[in-house]
Amino acid sequence: MNCSAYTLSGLNSGCKDSMGGIKEVYIADFDDVASKGLNATGDKIDAITMNANKKFKTFKLRKNTSSITSTMQVSDTAGNYFQNDLTLQFMKMETAKRTQMMALLMGECVAIVLDSNGKYWYLGYDYPIEASSGTAQSGTAAGDLNGYDLTLSDTSKELPYEVDMAIGAWEAIIDPAPVSAN
Repeated sequence: MNCSAYTLSGLNSGCKDSMGGIKEVYIADFDDVASKGLNATGDKIDAITMNANKKFKTFKLRKNTSSITSTMQVSDTAGNYFQNDLTLQFMKMETAKRTQMMALLMGECVAIVLDSNGKYWYLGYDYPIEASSGTAQSGTAAGDLNGYDLTLSDTSKELPYEVDMAIGAWEAIIDPAPVSAN
């Protein structure tokens, strides 16, 4: 029996125009998202509606500091799923960042991640993302990190969905005032 909702069609090797890393993350409380809609083919999110007066908060990141990793967990008895880990780094220990770290540590969230290729990815589709590890560190040498590392994780039935919404729709869901990684 074929249980797949997907059909194999093959892939080309592609161009050498891909770049690693993420630029920004937009985070909201899981319960603040009223709905999210998939496009007609079911492969991208093309609509997100927030509850009244709620928006995603913008977290700007320094290059080469943060990433998403999706790891497939295979089980013959329980089924397959993905663990998605969003690893964030914020430079400089200070009160404003400490407060945001504590909010993220205690919350159940969703995130939209802007990667270095200009693509947006949604984490927390099936279950909220939650803090799974983190550190605050002063560093030892002048070149060491003084700041915070935080990993937010979720489990999902599928790899993260790409978010592909009309330009004007972003203004309704994103608070542009950033929490800086500096």
